[in-house]
Amino acid sequence: QVQLVESGGGLVQPGGSLRLSCVSSGSDFSANAMAWYRQAPGKQRVLVAVITRWGTTNYADYAKGRFTISRDNAKNTVYLQMDSLTPEDTAVYYCNEENDYWGRGTQVTVSS
Repeated sequence: QVQLVESGGGLVQPGGSLRLSCVSSGSDFSANAMAWYRQAPGKQRVLVAVITRWGTTNYADYAKGRFTISRDNAKNTVYLQMDSLTPEDTAVYYCNEENDYWGRGTQVTVSS
């Protein structure tokens, strides 16, 4: 079955950067769209960014100019580079494949 494993979360100071990774197994990764979502405490899960099988990207407004989604099909991995982080970016970040499969999430905490 499809399995997604996120990594790269942690505690970072405001203005800092993190790079999240998500490794996929059990799927035809290169043929699938990949996305990152996030869920802050007490809030709904929302889309952060998506990358199609062709490499086309789309971002939530709050992520534009600060976050970059990318993929490495040879490694079955999707990345989320996050820069200029603010406390409002604190959330659990989830990897999603083809709107069907989810990872367990990785915690990102932005705090001084």
